[in-house]
Amino acid sequence: MQFPAGSVQALSSAASTVFSIGIVFLGYWGIHEGSHWRSGDISVALLALAGFACLGLVPWLATSPTKRPDDESRVRIARHAFLGGVGALWLAIVVSVFTQ
Repeated sequence: MQFPAGSVQALSSAASTVFSIGIVFLGYWGIHEGSHWRSGDISVALLALAGFACLGLVPWLATSPTKRPDDESRVRIARHAFLGGVGALWLAIVVSVFTQ
């Protein structure tokens, strides 16, 4: 199945947008505060970092070279990484709400 034209650019820009929204969340949540961290704080930070790792890999995965020009397996993997990154960031937000 052929992906639509521009899907790599859209996927990369969506990943960078969600990445920046996640950075804003961490700044608002208070990752820079010097107070003692509880287990909920550590889980929020780890989930957010896992999400950032997935989202940061999306452009690299989507634009990495393939053996055949019509091979779109890397774009599929990039879409899964995007979904994992967004899911991890949303889970971090939910955990931060319920551990307050």
